[in-house]
Amino acid sequence: MKVKILSRKLIKPCTPTPETRQRYKIASIDEINPTMNVVGILYYPFNDKMEHVLNKMEESLAQVLPQFYPFAGRYIKKAYSVDCNDEGAEYVEAQVDCELLDIIGSGVEPGELNDLLPLEVGAADLFTDPVLSIQINKFKCGGIAIGTCISHRIVDACSLGIFLSAWTKATRGDSTGEPIIPNFDSPFYFPGRNLGELDFGTTRTRDSTIVTKRILFGKKMIANLRDRVSHLYVKRERPPSRVLMVTSFLTEALLRSDRAKLGKPRACLIHVAANIRERTIPPLSKYSCGNLVSMGLEEYAAEETKSLDFERLVPIVDSATRKAVAECTNLLSDGEFGYKVMVDEYIDICEKSNDDNLNCLWFTDWSKFGYYEKDFGFGTPIWTSIVNIPVKNLIILMNTKEDDGIEAWLHLHEEDMPYFEQDEEIKKLIT
Repeated sequence: MKVKILSRKLIKPCTPTPETRQRYKIASIDEINPTMNVVGILYYPFNDKMEHVLNKMEESLAQVLPQFYPFAGRYIKKAYSVDCNDEGAEYVEAQVDCELLDIIGSGVEPGELNDLLPLEVGAADLFTDPVLSIQINKFKCGGIAIGTCISHRIVDACSLGIFLSAWTKATRGDSTGEPIIPNFDSPFYFPGRNLGELDFGTTRTRDSTIVTKRILFGKKMIANLRDRVSHLYVKRERPPSRVLMVTSFLTEALLRSDRAKLGKPRACLIHVAANIRERTIPPLSKYSCGNLVSMGLEEYAAEETKSLDFERLVPIVDSATRKAVAECTNLLSDGEFGYKVMVDEYIDICEKSNDDNLNCLWFTDWSKFGYYEKDFGFGTPIWTSIVNIPVKNLIILMNTKEDDGIEAWLHLHEEDMPYFEQDEEIKKLIT
């Protein structure tokens, strides 16, 4: 797959940002994020309406940018703030030399999909970097893929979903339903402290030492995993979630492959992210934009990890997630507690992750951000994906179009991936 850039331009907001909003001081929870972009790609097959709609997308982007005013600005690293100067979001058009169906699903290696993005994943935080950058990729068949990058210094993956919902709604000219009114209030609850970003090892160029594997957990596989732990959930009205099943299954496999590589068990830290929107008191709006994620954590000594099989991991991961959700209640009402959970614990985990004697696994669930619902006017995506992200042991869980499965995107060190791929349970899924 070869991607040729045809044009680059800046799209400015249709109305100027007011003086009262021209400096956006980021929150303390933003300051400690890795230097990288949150990324996503939406894939659309050819539609007779496509060319007409594509001609409207620049204008509709300009229409929504006043609401998402930091996205048209530039980040000032020394000041820990965004200069909301209306310089504009980057808009790129590109031509791809293959058919759209050639790359859907397992058609290409995940790393090749990075070419469909307008920026490298790690190209963020410099004043010359757009906060928001979009690339419209046109395939030989007439289908398109829309690659989006937004600075992780400013927002998270849920915020990307909010922006895409607003942009698609504006492109369709849809004034019905609930209005999407974003707010950027996290600095009010978690004021900046000039902490400085943590070192996740991200670089502005591609890191060939981190490789990505996409594994599809279909409806039948999810059902089989639920059957294995049905005795644990007899009294529940609803079955355990797809995300819980996949997270527990992959954790067991990753611990097993780690032992195979080292020839001995290693202590582990299991991290599961939890979206805090609509779970706090007072409730944060579902349209709040920022890095609004809490953490569920479980840590085990080396000898303990040998007994962490799937059936034991399910209640462990479930408990960690429920604890993180329960803690959301007091995150805003108790500032000291909120800072401890959202900032101090995050810093502590990141420092621990540099310990070679500890196996840190980072799970984050993107399956509820509605990426498959994004309709610009030529239908919903046939597929949505991420790319190769240069963060070791990061596992991102995506929804499937049918809304009954999970696509797991695992980012492992190149020395670890062969052991994972040779795990007997994983081989059944990838062969």
